[in-house]
Amino acid sequence: MTERVRLADLARQAGVSTATVSRVLNGKETVAPATRQAVLTALDLLGYERPERLRQRPGGLIGLIVPELSNPIFPSFAQNLETTMAARGYTPLLCTQTAGGITEDAYVQLLLDQRVSGIIFLSGLHADSSLPTTRYARLKEMRVPFVTLNGAHEQIDAPDVSTDHTDAVAQAVRHLISLGHTRIGLALGPARFTPSQHKEQGYRQVMTSLLPDSPLNVANTLYTVEGGQAAAGELLDDGCTGLICGSDVMALGAIRQCEGRGLQVPADVSVVGFDDSALMAFSSRTCTRTVSSPPLTTVRQPVRAMSEAAVSLLLSIIDEAPVSQASLKFHAELIVRDSTASHSPPPHPRS
Repeated sequence: MTERVRLADLARQAGVSTATVSRVLNGKETVAPATRQAVLTALDLLGYERPERLRQRPGGLIGLIVPELSNPIFPSFAQNLETTMAARGYTPLLCTQTAGGITEDAYVQLLLDQRVSGIIFLSGLHADSSLPTTRYARLKEMRVPFVTLNGAHEQIDAPDVSTDHTDAVAQAVRHLISLGHTRIGLALGPARFTPSQHKEQGYRQVMTSLLPDSPLNVANTLYTVEGGQAAAGELLDDGCTGLICGSDVMALGAIRQCEGRGLQVPADVSVVGFDDSALMAFSSRTCTRTVSSPPLTTVRQPVRAMSEAAVSLLLSIIDEAPVSQASLKFHAELIVRDSTASHSPPPHPRS
């Protein structure tokens, strides 16, 4: 491949001119940081090795502790967090938790042994309201900078970045009510986790306000396909025609439960997910284990904006700049697709 073709390819991928690409590759300082980063990203995406002069000297290590990666929202957060860290000159150390594997506390010790500059906790033990917060108080005493993601805890003295789970579920409830549903159920993970608690708050607020005569149906299981399937079974038995799930993965399980009962989504039951994970916009008529069928109505977490905010907060702490300890809440967006539809109650039999 010739240099001309390579420059053209890079320019096309980065959305800049070949002259700009040339200036970046030659290390010229006259290029805006955002433009320079776009060219470097294009280099990586197209599989080119960065020239020696463009290889960033890392400013330090940052630990990133995430739950298991089987739920696609967590890899999405991890990717955005790592990209943001790298763009700011830091090297991420990804620590993935699995059932029966290395614990969060063990990972923290490993990261401290590596002398990391800071740690980001994504949906970790900080989100479990039943656990003591002494592990985080100890980090604070050791002056280890850290930020939590999706799981603000009033007893943890550290910044938190979270989706506004209460408003997010409230949007979903109002959407189903606008479609004529009056029996609406909520499928969540364990009740001890703060995101589940905030989601339930949003559900109860809207239901008691707009449908005061309708029963409140909440099923707490696990944030898995099987958990969603089990929760949906409970809610369908209670007569619910609209199901709101705590994650897209749970929503896939809910759809599986409906299909197993011979119910069509959305003709008989409307299903709403949460996260807007990868592939939720696509349809598969052959396997609800991986892709929603039909395309899933869901609530989208602003993953990129949250990731950038979390990294910026952490770097401010590392730089010893003043940082508010208050939780930053990000607005979620209802994405309406084909898994929800109008519902008409069955006509009363004539006497």
